[in-house]
Amino acid sequence: MCPESLVGPRRRRVSNPKHTEVSVARQSPQRPDADEPELDDTTGPAEPDEADEADDTPRAAANRALWEELRIDPVEIALPAGTGFTLRAYRPAGSLTPTDVTERDQDDPFLARRQVIEEEDDETVVILDEDLAEEFAGDDETERSRRRRSGTTDADADADADEDDEAEDEDDTDEADDEEVPVFLSHRGKLLLFKTPESLVSFIRSGAPNDLSQLDSWNELSERVEPADIVPLDEDTYELDLVVENLRGGHDAWDSTLLIEAGEVARDLSYALQLPAVLDMLSAGSSLDNLDEALRATVNGGIGGFMGRRRLKKIGAQTASLGWRTIVGKISAVVDWRD
Repeated sequence: MCPESLVGPRRRRVSNPKHTEVSVARQSPQRPDADEPELDDTTGPAEPDEADEADDTPRAAANRALWEELRIDPVEIALPAGTGFTLRAYRPAGSLTPTDVTERDQDDPFLARRQVIEEEDDETVVILDEDLAEEFAGDDETERSRRRRSGTTDADADADADEDDEAEDEDDTDEADDEEVPVFLSHRGKLLLFKTPESLVSFIRSGAPNDLSQLDSWNELSERVEPADIVPLDEDTYELDLVVENLRGGHDAWDSTLLIEAGEVARDLSYALQLPAVLDMLSAGSSLDNLDEALRATVNGGIGGFMGRRRLKKIGAQTASLGWRTIVGKISAVVDWRD
């Protein structure tokens, strides 16, 4: 992960056991004046821990106020190749133009070949079996006879069917447009990752083309953001570089928080960057989705947690690690590192 100096004081601090022992010793009854200020090892008044104060400073509050106002968040992602910063937002699907992956897919010969196969599969299927063709023809004739008895013509039936289909399509489209979906700082199907907050802010201010520039709050962000503002929250920090190794450690070593958060960002990235293979691997009912559901159950505790632990025992560690290695590899392949 990034050095602490780059991301501010959001890391958890581990207290010093020696410091705790010293504090307890100073509370002995032999101390003459309980109101006397506590002294540290340098015989001066003990000063408050700077890290404890940092989170309460106006600067830290301003950081969050900016992101909450513009509805964009800084994100930190660790991959095997390194750790970088980027941005993510959620907006209604109907208000976004998806990233253009044409150029990226043309550079991938395997993906280009798969698209050719898919196009061939979409061609009209011709039924060569004569008996089967006659059976379909008989079904059509039966349907036409039923329509004549009810006074409905073929044209009326087709029109009614078309209207029903159009109504269903409109309902589905409206629901899809209203759903909020992720969009990242990306360009032409590539995720832009920056090694330092300074390089990320420099890019934001540059006016270079990217998929977040379509947001109505983008121009304001480019005018106001400073390197000190690039402080991702803990829940916006993802360690994909640790997932495979953690899964290889076996069921007892699995880190639920690490794996659940990895699944969340992988789904977001695969949707925003149009990675259908990753979406399929994490789709409902898949083995990795079952792993995710079981991990969430264990976190929730109770009887559900007990059942979740039983389900985890049935998930193969090797299968899970191989699946996640593929996912991390596919995400890494569409990253554009910026220094």
